Amino acid sequence: GGGEDGKEVDGTVFRHLDVAGGTGDVSFRVMDVINSTLKQSPSSPTRLPPPATVTILDINPDMLSVGEQRAVEKYGSSNVNVRGSNSCTLNGPRPLNFCQGDAQSLPFPDCTFDTYTITFGLRNVTDPTAAIREAYRVLKKGGRIKIMEFSHPTNPVVATVYDSYSFGVIPAMGEKVAGDRDSYSYLVESIRKWDKQDELVGR
Repeated sequence: GGGEDGKEVDGTVFRHLDVAGGTGDVSFRVMDVINSTLKQSPSSPTRLPPPATVTILDINPDMLSVGEQRAVEKYGSSNVNVRGSNSCTLNGPRPLNFCQGDAQSLPFPDCTFDTYTITFGLRNVTDPTAAIREAYRVLKKGGRIKIMEFSHPTNPVVATVYDSYSFGVIPAMGEKVAGDRDSYSYLVESIRKWDKQDELVGR
């Protein structure tokens, strides 16, 4: 619950949630900004409880495993709460938390987080509207949601060039570099079917 001056009763002032962030790319950048702002060493334990936490949620356990390993290597095990040790905890002693869960049904109470990010993940959710609704549910009043996603060119000339590149070059590159044309073809098709900018705002 809230305390005086906007501080949490448990001592944690700021909480960030990164959804579909299994490998940690976005969360680590957020953590680095926090460490820099608080002038604390990223490799040494913070005070208990930590003044700020970053929670990484993903539905894919393999992605989370990669993120956990990278986090321990970068910040040290004393700063990382991996799955299996109080999974999805919010009040633990470690500032970086990994949690397996669904963006459409977040395992957190209302009004928990100050900021929420989802990067190239909303497009792959079965019901994006439900995911956005959940994001707003777990955000505190005045919290911020940041969505990074592929979009559609608005300039007709650019759109024509982009389509030619997307369907003619990207799958071929995927086949040559990764030996996987189908996955890159799916990527292009999923972007084509995804919301235009105004449609996403309308959700």
